[in-house]
Amino acid sequence: MGDAADSVANTALFTPLKVGTMQLRHRIAMAPLTRYRGHPDHTPSEMAITYYAQRASFPGTLLITEATFIAEEAGGYRDVPGIYTQKHIDGWKKITDAVHAKGSFIYLQLWALGRAADETVLKEYGVDVVSSSNIPLKDHAIPHPLTQDEIKKYVGHYATAAKNAIEAGFDGVEIHGANGYLIDQFIQNVANNRTDEYGGTIEKCCRFALEVADAVSSAIGQERTGIRLSPWSEFQGMRVADPVSTFSYLAEQLKTRFPDFAYLHVTEPRVQGNVDRTAPVNENNDFLRKIWAPKVLLSAGGFKEQLTKDVVPRWGDVIVYGRYFISNPDLPLRLKKGIPFTEWDRDTWYAHGPTASAGYIDYPTAEQQEVKA
Repeated sequence: MGDAADSVANTALFTPLKVGTMQLRHRIAMAPLTRYRGHPDHTPSEMAITYYAQRASFPGTLLITEATFIAEEAGGYRDVPGIYTQKHIDGWKKITDAVHAKGSFIYLQLWALGRAADETVLKEYGVDVVSSSNIPLKDHAIPHPLTQDEIKKYVGHYATAAKNAIEAGFDGVEIHGANGYLIDQFIQNVANNRTDEYGGTIEKCCRFALEVADAVSSAIGQERTGIRLSPWSEFQGMRVADPVSTFSYLAEQLKTRFPDFAYLHVTEPRVQGNVDRTAPVNENNDFLRKIWAPKVLLSAGGFKEQLTKDVVPRWGDVIVYGRYFISNPDLPLRLKKGIPFTEWDRDTWYAHGPTASAGYIDYPTAEQQEVKA
C-alpha cells in the first residue's frame, strides 16, 4: 500500500476543514457504530471512555458516536446507551472529556427505533412499538401509528436529547434519519401510509424529519447539528420507489431552512446495513452532492484500505469509516503513513454488556504492533 498511501497523504484527505464550530485537521471521520457495550440502564460503560479516546488519538479527528436513545420509549434494544437521564449525561461527559483531551471532536447520534424495536424490551417499560404507520418490519410487532400529539412529543424528545448532549460536552449532534429507523419510516412511503399532514406526498412524508431538524437546531444551534440519510438502502424493509425525488426534496429543504447546518451525512448505495453490495451505476448520491454543494457533506460506506487520489472531493468533504475504525484505533495515522490495516473480527462487533472488552478496546495501534514485533 506504500505508493497509494503516499499519494493519499498529500491529497485533500489530509487538509483542514471547518465543520460547524469545529476545525478538523483532516477529512477522515469515525462512523456511528452500534456496539451494545452499555449498562442495563443505558448508561455508557467505563470501557467506552477508553474506546473513544483510542480513536481520538490522531488530533483533529471527528468521531460520531454509536446511535443513542433519545428517550426510554424511543429505545427497544438492550445494552445501547441513552442520553435522557442525568446519569447518562454524566457518563457521556467522561467520554467527551477524554476525546477532547486528545485534541479531537465528538458528535452524538440521536436515535429512535420506531418499528425496529424489540417488543419484548419495550413491554418492560410499558410502552408500545411505534412507527409512522401500522406497517410492521418483517418478524416484528405491528407498530402503533403515532398520533399527531405523539409526533410532537417525539420532536420534543429530540430537542431535549440535543440539549443533554451539549451538557455532556459534545461538540454537536447527528440526527439519525437513515437505515429504516423512526425518521426514515416517515420519509419513505414504503413504511408510511398516512393520509394526514405526515404522509401521502413527498412533502408530507418529509415533514417529521424537518420538524426534528428545526427543533434540534433551535435548541443547540444549526452549526452544531448534522443529519444522516440513506437514500438507497433496502435495510429493514426500506427503499422508496424513487429515492432521487424524495431525497432531493428533503436535501433542498434542509439546505434552504438551515443554511448553517454543520453537515449532511450520506451512506453510499454499496452499503446495505452491515452488508456490502455492488450497486448499479445509476444508483449513486451524486444528486445529493450537487444539491448540497458547497456545504459540508460526509460520505460513508465501504471505503477500502486502498484509496484513490480523488476520494476528497469526489465522494465528499469528509470520508467516514466504520468497520476499519473498529479494528484500527489509529486509522488516520495508518492512512497517512501507509501502514497496513488490521482486519476486524465480525464475531465481536455486537458482544453485549459493559465488560465485553474483546474486539472493543483490545485492537492494537500501529506503534503497539511494532513494539510487539
